[in-house]
Amino acid sequence: MSLSDNHVHVAPELVRAVPQAFVRRRRVNAVSAVAAALVVPALLATVSVPAYAEQVPSAESQASERLQKVTVDDAQSIAVSEDAALAPAVRDTFTATTPEQLVAASATSAPAYLTDPPLPSGFSLGDVVATALQYQGVPYVFGGADPSGFDCSGFVMYVYAQFGVSLPHGSSSQGAAGTVIDPAAALPGDVVVMDGHDGFYMGDGMILDAPQEGGVVSVRPLWTDDYYIVRFGI
Repeated sequence: MSLSDNHVHVAPELVRAVPQAFVRRRRVNAVSAVAAALVVPALLATVSVPAYAEQVPSAESQASERLQKVTVDDAQSIAVSEDAALAPAVRDTFTATTPEQLVAASATSAPAYLTDPPLPSGFSLGDVVATALQYQGVPYVFGGADPSGFDCSGFVMYVYAQFGVSLPHGSSSQGAAGTVIDPAAALPGDVVVMDGHDGFYMGDGMILDAPQEGGVVSVRPLWTDDYYIVRFGI
């Protein structure tokens, strides 16, 4: 390097060396800047994430803490003898009792009434009618002879048994067992007998009887003139 005319002369090899050194320094500085840009945020993230996690517990950890608290707070223990027998688990079975079954369970049979009649032996036909009317609504049951279900002659037999009068079970047999009277002299409480059926005469062309399957004991008009009337016990 020499000074001439107030100018500085630099050797050519130095001119070439300066830019290369400068460039190398620029490259080093740039790489350092990039590394700092990548490393510093990562360090910040590494520091901040645990702190955040400590401040806001996860849903699973909260649920676990609650469960543990309930388990501790509500913990109970029961001492059971080793020889205690376990009751077998069984299915309860219940059935409803029908009104007819209740009546049948409490009903006294006609033969039992004959042994100890609940009503006086010196009865009137009016007493017979009053007793027979109590059974209105009882369903017809073929062969039935108690308040769970009556057939026609079973109804007549059951009512008269309460006055100590023994009658067979059957309409024609009952007709043969009674005293036939003039229809003009018939009174309510006498028995109307026809082919295969009978019931209580109610006056004014009416009969109280256990009709047929699906029917109930009731008062209804006589539907035929082909009948006769008998009287029992009087």
